[in-house]
Amino acid sequence: MAKRISNKQVWWLVIAVALIWFANLEYRKLIKPDEGRYAEIPREMVVSGDWTTPRLNGLKYFEKPPLQYWATATAYTVFGEHQWTSRLWMGLTGFAGILLVWFAGLRLFGREAANYAAILLGSSMLYVLMGHINTLDMGVTFFLTLGIVGLSLGQTQTDTTKRRNWMLLAWAALGLAVLSKGLMGLVLPGAALFIYAVVQRDFSVFKRMHWLPGLAVFLLITAPWFYLVMKANPEFFQRFFIYEHYTRFTTKDLGRYQPWYYFIPILLAGALPWTALMFDTLFRTTFVSELGRDNKLPGTFNAARFLLIWAVFIYLFFTVSGSKLPSYLLPMFPALALLMGKQLVEMNSRRLFWLIAPMLPLMLLAVGFAPFTARLADTPLQVRGYGEYAGWLVAAALIWLLGVIAALVLLRRDNKLVAVLVLALSTLLAAQLGVSGYNTIAKERSAYFIAEAIRPYVMADEPFYSVATYEQTLPFYLKRTFTLVQYQDEMAFGIMQEPQRWIPDIASFAKVWQAQPAALAIMPVDIYTQLKQLDFAMKIIYEDPQYIVVSKP
Repeated sequence: MAKRISNKQVWWLVIAVALIWFANLEYRKLIKPDEGRYAEIPREMVVSGDWTTPRLNGLKYFEKPPLQYWATATAYTVFGEHQWTSRLWMGLTGFAGILLVWFAGLRLFGREAANYAAILLGSSMLYVLMGHINTLDMGVTFFLTLGIVGLSLGQTQTDTTKRRNWMLLAWAALGLAVLSKGLMGLVLPGAALFIYAVVQRDFSVFKRMHWLPGLAVFLLITAPWFYLVMKANPEFFQRFFIYEHYTRFTTKDLGRYQPWYYFIPILLAGALPWTALMFDTLFRTTFVSELGRDNKLPGTFNAARFLLIWAVFIYLFFTVSGSKLPSYLLPMFPALALLMGKQLVEMNSRRLFWLIAPMLPLMLLAVGFAPFTARLADTPLQVRGYGEYAGWLVAAALIWLLGVIAALVLLRRDNKLVAVLVLALSTLLAAQLGVSGYNTIAKERSAYFIAEAIRPYVMADEPFYSVATYEQTLPFYLKRTFTLVQYQDEMAFGIMQEPQRWIPDIASFAKVWQAQPAALAIMPVDIYTQLKQLDFAMKIIYEDPQYIVVSKP
């Protein structure tokens, strides 16, 4: 029996999801490396007042454009420097992406498909996880989605004024995507649109792009910062446009190379609990549905076909890239959710039952294996943390299992909408428990505890050295930068521009350390042993299995 959700129920559902979505932004300690890095760069912007040149640990850092840095720095200025304000941009853009998918589904495929699409996106595992971890991927995903939605809605308009307005929104969104993560914000949609035109044998889409006003809007958004940053930093062009785009994509230079099949398990797990539904939708959209005959008039834009091409293209593009990370697949998910929402409208409960059924043995395995999480540990510190984490994972797996069982029962009773809702909410709750429980292993992945222990020893006017390491989360918690010693890694470019901010080796550090009346240094345990053999004058003020912090005696 088909069920409808009343407007009042929709609002209560949105409020409930929002509460679950934003509840744990402050709870978890920042984890290295990404959360520390993307919390610290905006903090340094606020401190320096320079919102043009991004810096990490005081060094020029041109890997990414500044939109998320600006948003986070604004949150710091308004609300203060907290864990939740460092993650606020991801939470907001992730939640806004769910609402955007609902709106797009409403305009393109109808209210029922819109409801399903929003529910599916807000409970897809990878999307939920990346909405709560401080990286740049959720922000760029939101603006890419806004761009392809604006393009799809614009291209389907017959009224010239409405089409122009939607296209200008699309151009603006792509400009913000470029400011979020670079040229991919323009290249990926452009390539997908070209492939669509070839596949559909319809190049009239390019006549409806409103090129001149669109490019004007795009440049108005992007050009000012690029002009200012290149004026202040002549070296920016080569580093950002050549190295960070061409070199990263075509080479293994960053050490992120993975084999061609790397994204297969990421996609399978990231789409849970809708993985089987996703493949069914892709198959039917490509080979079974009437998409090819939906629009008989030449030049009519086929939004569903474009979304399909977009999702497949994103997967293939990053598969051939020389740099791979799990979050790179994130821009696929809004388009997949829209297609799955459309497919669910046409699907009966019996078929959906068999697409959800594989989740049952998977969840039983999860409940069975979760208590043994500690066996994955490699160090004594991990054994304790993973053992505590197991309790959170058991709770998450049990909630998810109950959601799967309830959904299957509801589907047997032909209650499709409520079944999808129950499974979605149980997935969101399980994901949030899993993310929150990660706090149990924070001692290995976060410098919060180091910062709290050494805070009484840290004086603003005393030098602090980071020897043969850089703990990404420590600067944020101590609200200060460090002088790197015998360490470069991702800051090598910044060091090359300002070598005076760096000490290249232990011998040079020994002279500097000896000349200081008071100073602090953090180092890995093995480096402390080496310095001790060299008769460094040091007093331990903090020690754990990974790091030792010392002061001048």
